[in-house]
Amino acid sequence: MTRPDSVEAESALGARIRSLRLLGNVTQSGLASRAGVSLQALRSLENGTGTSLRTLILVIQALDMQEWLGALAPKAGTMASSAIVRGMLRQRAHPDRDLSLQSGQQ
Repeated sequence: MTRPDSVEAESALGARIRSLRLLGNVTQSGLASRAGVSLQALRSLENGTGTSLRTLILVIQALDMQEWLGALAPKAGTMASSAIVRGMLRQRAHPDRDLSLQSGQQ
């Protein structure tokens, strides 16, 4: 079951991709070719009807928006880096300790 906020996020992301494409005066066919994805995959992305993570990444790169990728997957911060050095990196999640989900945060 898809969560309503994820549907909204997919639609908003697709609209933003479409806006950037149009701002650059690039056709769907041209962007799909530049990104190395099918035209249908790009249309699905722009319409917010689902796509693969790989398609999203390739299109973001083709639009020269690599900073989006940094925002989606930031590098580990100082605190995480020091935990790695000390050998304290978590190996698995523990369901009873997931405070963010228990408190309603996402």
